[in-house]
Amino acid sequence: MDDGILDEAYRRLHGTGPEFEGWLSNHGPMAVEALVRHGHGTRVHRWLDDYLRRLDELPRGLRPIDDWREALGDPKRAGDWLAHFDRELRERPWRAVLGTWWPRLLPGIAAGATHGVIRVGHAVRVLREDGAAPDRLAELGQALGYWAARWQPVPGVGPLTGRSDVAAALAGLPRIAERTGGIRERLGRLPDVSEWPGAVAALRPPTTPAEAERTLTDLVHRAGLDYLRFGHGNPVMLVHAVTAPTAVLRTLPALDPVVWAPSVAAAWSATAAVTSVYAPPAPASLPAVAPGGPAEIFARAARHGDAHVVKLADAVLDAHAATGDDRVLLAAGYAAQLI
Repeated sequence: MDDGILDEAYRRLHGTGPEFEGWLSNHGPMAVEALVRHGHGTRVHRWLDDYLRRLDELPRGLRPIDDWREALGDPKRAGDWLAHFDRELRERPWRAVLGTWWPRLLPGIAAGATHGVIRVGHAVRVLREDGAAPDRLAELGQALGYWAARWQPVPGVGPLTGRSDVAAALAGLPRIAERTGGIRERLGRLPDVSEWPGAVAALRPPTTPAEAERTLTDLVHRAGLDYLRFGHGNPVMLVHAVTAPTAVLRTLPALDPVVWAPSVAAAWSATAAVTSVYAPPAPASLPAVAPGGPAEIFARAARHGDAHVVKLADAVLDAHAATGDDRVLLAAGYAAQLI
């Protein structure tokens, strides 16, 4: 990976806010990390030249975060949260900061339509695989700050108590009746769905770290395959049913194994919620998508240029590497057709 290009891109992005035009998430740091990771760094600065025009300035802080519980989920404190994590990551090792805050943030995994955890997952991958550097630590701080500012639980979620494997649990998810509005409105309708509490608890809980990793791997794989059948329902939002658990899976190795099982439960709740509020009740026929190997699939996504297409391609390449299932690669091509 060309670390220099990524660090330059981070510096260009870190003067911008985590959101723009109201609630739209800043996908820049995630997309450029994926582009550089897969050998398309030469596209990054030109891509940013266009994308940066859309972004807002970094929000200003109001006051220090003294009571973190009170400030969680308060978007007016976004600037305060960004400053808080910038300071923490200057004073403590990044793994220690992540270890402290991951369990606090995890129950609010729906934050920013799951973009909080997704951005953290990209940042952690860089730190784990390529080493720490000031711009990379700053990116983790901005990712954690965004998650904290938009912290939002999935409604009606309790402990996993079921016996279903991932495929059966996904197949058993209900749908909300009124599929209109944004994600906040849609998530708010889940408690009115009588089948929701049982369905979101139906996944068999992992009992060991190895089981947790296998369950998350299967969740990413199966969610990617489901995109081929349900992605037409909302091509952009259903990408997050794949990318949110991918982010959690990438972060596991940096975490204490004691939090792996709760991380699986949170990732499952995110995929389940996004599926229930955006996927149509019935699947479509499998789409016609040109096949290709991992490198070609990602190259097509990079040429397409949409951040969600790029991020989905990045996620399904991970799923393919773990499972060898060529079908999951087609999800990226389908997204490129739809978005």
